[in-house]
Amino acid sequence: MKLYTVNAGYFKLDGGAMHGVVPKSMWNKVNPADDNNMCSWAMRCLMIEHDGRRILVDNGMGTKQDAKFFSFYYPHGDDSIDTSLAKHGFTTDDITDVFLTHLHFDHCGGSIKREGDKLVPAFKNAQYWSYKKHWDSALNPNEREKASFLKENILPIQESGKLNFIDVADGEEWIPGIRINYVFGHTDAMMLPQIDYNGRTVLYCADLLPSAAHISMPWVMAYDMRPLNTLDEKRRLLKEAAANNWVLFFEHDPKIEACSLQNVEGRMKMKEVLTVNMIN
Repeated sequence: MKLYTVNAGYFKLDGGAMHGVVPKSMWNKVNPADDNNMCSWAMRCLMIEHDGRRILVDNGMGTKQDAKFFSFYYPHGDDSIDTSLAKHGFTTDDITDVFLTHLHFDHCGGSIKREGDKLVPAFKNAQYWSYKKHWDSALNPNEREKASFLKENILPIQESGKLNFIDVADGEEWIPGIRINYVFGHTDAMMLPQIDYNGRTVLYCADLLPSAAHISMPWVMAYDMRPLNTLDEKRRLLKEAAANNWVLFFEHDPKIEACSLQNVEGRMKMKEVLTVNMIN
């Protein structure tokens, strides 16, 4: 097995929404906002090369939306799925599986691209993996999440015939070396891959812990549907991560790719700042 960091670019979201009840006087020191109160965030994906498969976990927001859409989110930087894969010697055609932690636009928008008037899979040789409970909720969203679930990101996957549903219980292996954790605070049944890698456990945190700052228990996004569930899920997984020296991989942190944890008098703290290359 080998892991590769694949950066799909950067975008901006409202700082208050991303940090919930935490006051700006605190979070602005960690991720300073611009004049519109917007903070920059990464769309950091992970490719897992394992047993002849190249599994891409999430894929950013993509490029198919119109200028009005992008004006809300300020995509910036030179990174993209294509350029990041190319740095590792791959193209989108090399991806065999696309694993979608959840179907919010900044995690799955790159799944589909435009070819003329058609919407087609951006990874033409890949099978796409979701979870049935989450898929159903994305197609019938509540009013709070409706703007994050875009049918043009979702329905063409099913129409292509490449959609598959993962069918394992919480904590069980999907394929050898990769277990699935289901969490329900951010959205219904988000999937967090837990990867056995070079003697370490790597947890892809998706939106349970979008950044290293969110390790602190009160730092829960206002986007979360069930913030008290998020607290419980963070507490459980962070305790296990600290006890077993896991590596936490952050999808949205603009600077920190990954870290290990330590328990300091009952509070979880970042121990060591890491990158995937440091554990390869």
